[in-house]
This record gives sequence, C-alpha cells and structure tokens, in this order.
Amino acid sequence: MYHISDCKKYSRCARLFVLENAQEKQEYRPYVRLDEEITLLAAEKLGVTHCFKGERGDSAEKALEAMKSEEWLLKARFEYRNLRVKIPFLHRNGDGWDVYFLFAGLYPHADDLQFYCNTAWVLSGNNIHVKNWYVIHLNASYVRGETLDPNALFVISRNFYNSKGNPSVPVGETILRNMRDLSGDLAAMDRCLHEEIPAPVRTNACTGRTKCRHYNECFEEEKRQDDNSIVHLIGAQHRYAMMREGRTRLRDADPARIEGSRQQFAQIIADGTENGLFADRMALHAWLEDITYPVTFLDFEWERFAVPPYPGMKPYDVLPFEYSIDILHENGERDHKVFLSVGDDRLELAENLVKDIPRVGTVIAYNAEGAEKIRIRELATLFPKLREELLDINERMEDLQLPFESGTVYDVRMRGQWSLKMIMSMMDDPGYHDLDIQQGMDAVFQWRYLDLDGDIENKEEIIENLKAYCGMDSYAMTVVYEWLRKIGSSPVS
Repeated sequence: MYHISDCKKYSRCARLFVLENAQEKQEYRPYVRLDEEITLLAAEKLGVTHCFKGERGDSAEKALEAMKSEEWLLKARFEYRNLRVKIPFLHRNGDGWDVYFLFAGLYPHADDLQFYCNTAWVLSGNNIHVKNWYVIHLNASYVRGETLDPNALFVISRNFYNSKGNPSVPVGETILRNMRDLSGDLAAMDRCLHEEIPAPVRTNACTGRTKCRHYNECFEEEKRQDDNSIVHLIGAQHRYAMMREGRTRLRDADPARIEGSRQQFAQIIADGTENGLFADRMALHAWLEDITYPVTFLDFEWERFAVPPYPGMKPYDVLPFEYSIDILHENGERDHKVFLSVGDDRLELAENLVKDIPRVGTVIAYNAEGAEKIRIRELATLFPKLREELLDINERMEDLQLPFESGTVYDVRMRGQWSLKMIMSMMDDPGYHDLDIQQGMDAVFQWRYLDLDGDIENKEEIIENLKAYCGMDSYAMTVVYEWLRKIGSSPVS
C-alpha cells in the first residue's frame, strides 16, 4: 500500500523512493511546532459536532460505510489501485460531497498540486461525487487574545494563493484540470521495489528547495573533492559539466559559463593565491572601521509555532527562548552572559536583553538581517515601553555574515559555504566539536522537551547543553571577527 508521500518521493527521484522504502521509519521531528490537534480546531470552525472520525489502520470500507449515514467524515481513509489517502473533511451536500483540505500553513499555493490531485484521483476511483473543493488554512492576520479563537484562526478558501498572498486560481478547477491517471506511476513504483536500486543521477531535485538527505550517500565522491574543486563554485549551473571536461579547479572555470557573481569572482581569485584566501581589503577595512567598542556578539534561539500559544502571537510566529552574548572590550577583557527561559518569558527576556547589552558600541550577529533584527523588532512591537531601547540595539547592529555573502572574503576551505560553523571549522579552535548539541534545530528539539515536561529527568543536563550551544554561537562570532580584523589589518596589495 502506498501513500501520497511515496508518490512524491518517486516523482522527485526513483532512487529516493527505493531508499526510503527500505529504511525504518524515523521519528518525525517537525520544524514548526504544532501542539494542538489542528483537525479538531478546524472542525470547530466548520461547525462540526457529530461525525465519523477515521483512525490510523482503518480499512477503506469503514469510511465508505460511514458515508451511508454520516453528514461529516473527519480523517476518512480511502484506497484505490493500492494508493491510500486521508481526507481531512468530507461534508454531505445533497447527492454529493464537499471536500475540505486542511493546510496547516498560511497560504496554500497551486505549485504543490500533487497532494490535491492524487487525493482527487482516489476519490474519483471510488465514484465519490465531489461538488465543491475548499482549502481551510491558518489566518495570517489572526492575533491571539487570552484564549484561542478557532473561528478567527482559520480561513476557508475556494482559491489557491499567489506569491503575494492574494487569491488566485480556483481550487476545484485547478485540481480537476491537473488530475491524471496514476496507474502507470504506481505500477512503475512496484517494479522499482523489485529491481536493483537505481543509480544516482544528479538533477536539480537533489538540491532543490531542500537538499536530499541521501545526497552525500549518492555522491560520495563530492566529499572527497579538494577544497578548491570547481564543484564548490557557488550558484554555478554548469559546474558539473565543466568538471567532466577536465576543468577541475575553481580557477579553471570557463568565464562564458559562470554567472559572474562577486562570490564566484572571490572563489576564482582565492584559488589563484598562495594561501587560498581572497580578501577585498579596502572593502573589509571600511566595514571594520564602522565597528566600535565595546563590541557585543548576540545570538538568539527560538521556537516557531503554527498555532499561537500565547497572547499577542500570530500563526507561525516565533518565541525566543534563549540568547547568548559575548562582549569584547577595547582593553581586551571579555564578558559572557546567557538567558534561557521555559514557557512565555518574552517580557523577561526583553528586559534582560536591554540590561545585558551595553548602551554604546556595535552589536554583531550572524545573519542579523534575517534573524536577530527581526526578533528584536517583534519584541519592540510587543513591549512598547522597551521599544526605544530595543530598536537602538538594531540601529547599532552589524551583520557578520556580510563580508562572506558579499564576496569580500573567501577562503577555499569554506568549500562554497559560509555558515558560521563552516567558517569556525577553519579556525584553530575546538569550536562546536565537543558539544552535545550540534545544530540549531537540535537545540529547538531539546527545548521542546523542557517546555512540554518541566519535570523531565535530565532537565539540568538539557539546560547546560542549550547554554553551551547558544554560547558557542556568540563565542564563535568573536573568533571569526578577530580573524577578519587580522585579515583587514594586513597591507593592501
């Protein structure tokens, strides 16, 4: 029996489908936290009282039987040609049915139609007459009060949305126009599972919206490539073609087949230097000149909630739960401070933040424009009494990522990446290696355990691990900053 997730994997890559099918199911740890039973909240919006509610493992016949007497079906399972689907809501409408898809996001788009079309194909195969198609989704403008209001939390839409969040094409017409017979795909999926594992083929799907988790396994040779290999040329569409032609190094890149970005320029020049380093020292020096002491390095950790758990929050808002700061003084002294909370301690976090960060000097964060500045603006909106002090922090903030993403500095050891961890790995410092928490999402998952169960057995260990990880982020910025200062202070050639 297949599910739509299997069809999606097969559509993306036959090898991915086979590899995933052979592996044990892993614990699903969502990027976005969803504590509430969102189907039940949506049922309140729809006015559902009495209904048939499907369960995992139900036979397909169970839902078909329920359709004979029930007005509403929730989470009903249907099967056709070995494909099993779950329908969030089916509502009787005269001699037919209305379908309500449940989208646990803000704006359902028509560019991800496979789920909707495959579901419609199964319903059609069961001779279920659908009169109307809707999508019920979270309301982007909803702001939670003291209690959650399911009626205001959701929007019922007959349309998908465009990239600007405006209604676009009709749900029903779009689904029926794009629905196709899946019999051939399902038969091919059967054959795949009884044949040798397909050989890896590199396509845009390998590294599209998200990098496939089997990528390193499929293309092991890429990990063995030298630091200055042309496969690390950032954003280069033709890098693998050039590699096959024998243009193996960054400096071998064909000028006619690169995009010409500043980063690519920096990479190619770096490969031609004796130490593998390129630095636009005039630009770097100008950036460093604007930084004044004391220099505060700031890092936040936060959780994102699909359904707002606390007053003043919107769907998909974030809740900062930790910050770490390292302060460099002009005389060489250093201070380190960390704040960690569980539950809704946004006010306490904001109050401590304005107290812990010096009133003068530059504040530095990594990816400040996409992270720390946004968090601070959100806190300033939430707490008007602290607004002036919080926004003053933003006014003094510089982004440590800028010298790297702008191509001002590139070291071939970066291998086409400029994350803080990658750059820190080049430093003569143990960095993140000995930490129990290695990734930002790992920190979020650990914090979830604390937030959901304050009496968890290893509570103190988790707290210390969280402080160590966030503290390493702010400390790592000091190391990278000092490295940039060293580069910027060397003579301009």
